[in-house]
Amino acid sequence: MQLLIVTGMSGAGKSCVMDVMEDIGYYCIDNIPSNLIMRFVELCRDSGNYEKVAIAVDIRSGDNFDEIFNIYKLLRESDSIDVKVLFTEASEEVLIKRYKETRRKHPLDARFHGNLHKAIRHESVMLVPMREIADFYIETSLLKVNELKERVTSYFLDSPSDSMDVRLMSFGFKYGVSTECDLVFDVRCLPNPFYQEELKGLTGLDERVRNYVMGFEQSQTLFNKLCDLIDFLMPLYIHEGKSRLVIAFGCTGGKHRSVTFAELLTKHLESQNIRVQTYHRDKEK
Repeated sequence: MQLLIVTGMSGAGKSCVMDVMEDIGYYCIDNIPSNLIMRFVELCRDSGNYEKVAIAVDIRSGDNFDEIFNIYKLLRESDSIDVKVLFTEASEEVLIKRYKETRRKHPLDARFHGNLHKAIRHESVMLVPMREIADFYIETSLLKVNELKERVTSYFLDSPSDSMDVRLMSFGFKYGVSTECDLVFDVRCLPNPFYQEELKGLTGLDERVRNYVMGFEQSQTLFNKLCDLIDFLMPLYIHEGKSRLVIAFGCTGGKHRSVTFAELLTKHLESQNIRVQTYHRDKEK
């Protein structure tokens, strides 16, 4: 089992890191009490259902935080757990600015009677042992959210595109457009197989329908232009930290042309090792 311990300064981006880890397939839990970490990890490992787990730990654990370093050493001794530590940090000036913008209290606020400078400095000292053993270190002072996400994915994914879940949908305009779509393409401008008696009862999953739809020059030109557009947009979406993209193709009934284009674009994206889920909403209606 792969276990990632996410820790670091309060306000330095741990929550953003955990969001990314969840998006790329890790089972994530935040602010787990130190005395429950070992038991939680053992349950995940023994169940066999959790191959990748990320836990966020910080000084919110209170007086038990010192135990985290000892827990880490115990986990490293296990042959069945590959444990790594990711540490986030930011300058004192930036952390103070972030707390003022969010108007949230520092976890040590009460202990230092609202003195944010003292709280941050004390936390920094407490975190020295975890900072020294960190496998991944990210200084977030000058990073935008999308840049932080890109940095994290670069550590844990072979390809940046792995961080993006793409869903392709076909639908019929006569049944309404789904509100979850990010990009909608209307292919009703193409010749309709519905008016071919031998194709009317089939769908775009049938090779004969696909051959008919793509047998026209305008269909091939449109598909090539759409592929160029999607290929251009994908890196931009990934760079901005978008984790899910829904692309929809619509025709009149959602059985022929839209299904054909969704299937062809699926193959195009899969050839680039992009994860794709395809859903034909109305093909059975």
